[in-house]
Amino acid sequence: MDTTIEELLARRILTGRGDQTIEVEVYTADGFGKAAAPAGASKGKHEVAFLPEGGIDAALSAFERLVSPELAGVDAAEQYAVDGKLEEVDGTGRFERIGGAVAIAVSMAAARAAANTLGIPLFRHLGGAPARTLPLPLGNAIGGGKHSRGLGPDLQEFLVIPLNPPDIATAVLANLEVHKRALKYIVKADPHFTGGKNDEGAWTPRISAETALKILKESAAEVSKEIGVEIGLGVDAAASSLWNGSKYVYQNEGKERGPREQLEYMARLLDEFGLVYLEDPFHEDDFQSFAELTSRFKDRLIVGDDLYVTNAARIERGGREGATTAALIKPDQTGTLTRAHEAVKTARRYGMRIVVSHRSGDTEYDTLAHIAVAFGAEVIKTGIVGGERTAKLNELIRIGDYLGKWGRISSL
Repeated sequence: MDTTIEELLARRILTGRGDQTIEVEVYTADGFGKAAAPAGASKGKHEVAFLPEGGIDAALSAFERLVSPELAGVDAAEQYAVDGKLEEVDGTGRFERIGGAVAIAVSMAAARAAANTLGIPLFRHLGGAPARTLPLPLGNAIGGGKHSRGLGPDLQEFLVIPLNPPDIATAVLANLEVHKRALKYIVKADPHFTGGKNDEGAWTPRISAETALKILKESAAEVSKEIGVEIGLGVDAAASSLWNGSKYVYQNEGKERGPREQLEYMARLLDEFGLVYLEDPFHEDDFQSFAELTSRFKDRLIVGDDLYVTNAARIERGGREGATTAALIKPDQTGTLTRAHEAVKTARRYGMRIVVSHRSGDTEYDTLAHIAVAFGAEVIKTGIVGGERTAKLNELIRIGDYLGKWGRISSL
């Protein structure tokens, strides 16, 4: 089959949050693929530029002038060639000329076109024969921070993850049941709660971080007893959004914490609630505090998102300094699948676990499920409910069926 790219098209579409983003179609001589770029609300300052100066119109113009002519004739099955050409036509290192949205949409659409042309699943095309491990789903059950427009707890996400599920379908169900069960406890804690959810489908009550964790701990214990699956708790502090340059400002809580106070607060949450997962407990340039916390909790997933932004060089520094035990991988943060894979390989050299993640403004595409399996990720962070979230979860279930006895579920 001929995987040579013959034509590319781009358009603006909407994310689940209603923001505009880029969708790209790639046509090979014998196949077709398409993909769209997700968009985050809580962006790290070291990410690539999502759009060029001039916004989405400028991005579409750059696609027509620079990307489409140059990619025609490239072999879609050679991912490094596709992604290398994107870097070449942009020339800035941060995709400031064509926009990271264009870059990642083209990169993923070309991969999909190659897989479809070859008649194999996307995860198999990207990961080869070794790609047969299904990641544990990590889901946002109660939300706060920027994702909840400052109306919930100051910390951004309160998460659940099944630790020993027999299969991916049971793992998905476990998170869903905790999400459902949490509602009855939320209503008791916040009698005025009307069932509101944030961008990722998480409940958004006006409660404290500690109350949110107590609710999830009790809900998880109930579900765990009923279905026989241990369920762990996690937090995404998104601390960069709390940092004012000298202190962490907890507006709803009415407190300010200095760097040392923040470290001790994060340590207390890890201890008190037995968290298995803690993401971005400090601001995006504080490698030292990450390393100190990690040295005290080496058995937990201490995860860098804004700290790393899927950048191999920053992950290299984090690995040298012992900053984290895991790296969050969001391909759109770095612009191409090749760069994202380099970030994964760098993290692996330092013994880090891999958490492949969605964005708060995601799309209905199931591409992320395939990327997580292809990269051998231990965890996929992709929400619990909502169409753009369940699209990835449902695809994981399908991949599990496809792999059959040859597949296995990850463990921590």
